Amino acid sequence: MTFFYTIALKAYYLIISIFALFNLKAKQWIDGRKNLLNRLKDEIVPGEPVAWFHCASLGEFEQGRPVIEAYKKKYTDHKILLTFFSPSGYEIRKNYEFADYVYYLPIDTPRNAKQFIDIVNPRIVFFIKYEFWQCFIQEIGRREIPLYLVSGIFRKNQHFFKWYGKNARRMLNNFTHFFVQNKNSHDLLNSIELNNVSISGDTRFDRVFAIAQKAKELPLVEKFKNNSKIIIAGSSWKPDEEIIIGFFNQNSRYKLIIAPHEIHSDNISRIINAFTAKTNVLKYSDANETNIEKADVLIIDSIGMLSSLYKYGDIAYIGGGFGKGIHNTLEAATFGLPVIFGPNYQKFQEALDLLKQQAAFAISSATDYEDIILKLLDDYDFILQSGNRSANYVKQHCGATNLILDKLS
Repeated sequence: MTFFYTIALKAYYLIISIFALFNLKAKQWIDGRKNLLNRLKDEIVPGEPVAWFHCASLGEFEQGRPVIEAYKKKYTDHKILLTFFSPSGYEIRKNYEFADYVYYLPIDTPRNAKQFIDIVNPRIVFFIKYEFWQCFIQEIGRREIPLYLVSGIFRKNQHFFKWYGKNARRMLNNFTHFFVQNKNSHDLLNSIELNNVSISGDTRFDRVFAIAQKAKELPLVEKFKNNSKIIIAGSSWKPDEEIIIGFFNQNSRYKLIIAPHEIHSDNISRIINAFTAKTNVLKYSDANETNIEKADVLIIDSIGMLSSLYKYGDIAYIGGGFGKGIHNTLEAATFGLPVIFGPNYQKFQEALDLLKQQAAFAISSATDYEDIILKLLDDYDFILQSGNRSANYVKQHCGATNLILDKLS
């Protein structure tokens, strides 16, 4: 099994290497792993206590972040090693202040796993949500290093729970404890005789609640709002923007902020050109105290602002639902905003919960979007009630980080 697994990973590495010739993210993925083990060996001091946290990408990092920061605060003598699989996590968080070392994860081969753990020699290891790298996990288990899964999610269709999943189930035996988000995950693990499981919930609730308490003041956005109702489109993609802008061009009795997922100049230009000529569209990088008051639409062309932007909104549209899946709904919900998103939300427990509580609304078409936006805009009490449900939902689900730290103690 390990032989074929290793061959498959090496083939994957070869494919990424080819893509790296013309794709920036693929190039970052390859370049970040060059001479990686030697760089680790040069930097990590032998014998120092290391807590290793691994995240697939940026979204998983946000789930692990509350635990990392609480762990660092509690165990001040431990060094934090943070690894990523994806460039979208590493490139944004490579200078993360609470980590002593930030690296890409080496390719998951038996040799890499052995050498990596020889160098790092972690006291404790945390994998976030659903990262299951067979060789690393087996090597950690062989050395009897405590290994925890944080904010885990399991589903019946995963290979662990299939008739052919014997080797995958055996791999899970190396985990010291599973902190899972819901009862379904708990029961699925119990069904394969894994009882070292706690329902801790999702650590992202702790993170977004803390963000809301420390939201940055954005004076230019305050001037832009100027007592108007504002719809904020966060992490939007082209299919989302076509619906949002199409409706705005026909009905502009509110103001609009778009914070697209991709902020390169070509994409920003495409978004601006989609508006009618009469619409005053302004990029945030060009905004000043004079021109922002006249703007109808504000395009955010920088990163790191979205979580504070929601403070100024009345309604949030979360992008990604017409693609692989929606982005972070909780950042908007914690500020008490009704949330709208596209049809691909089924894998996100918080989206299901918010829909059930009528704090969120799913759309499949431009007509759906128009119906829900008009209902919200025409009924302030409806906005208020939906938004209150969003905020209360986040507050009620905080506490996962403390539960995890208490269990470690």
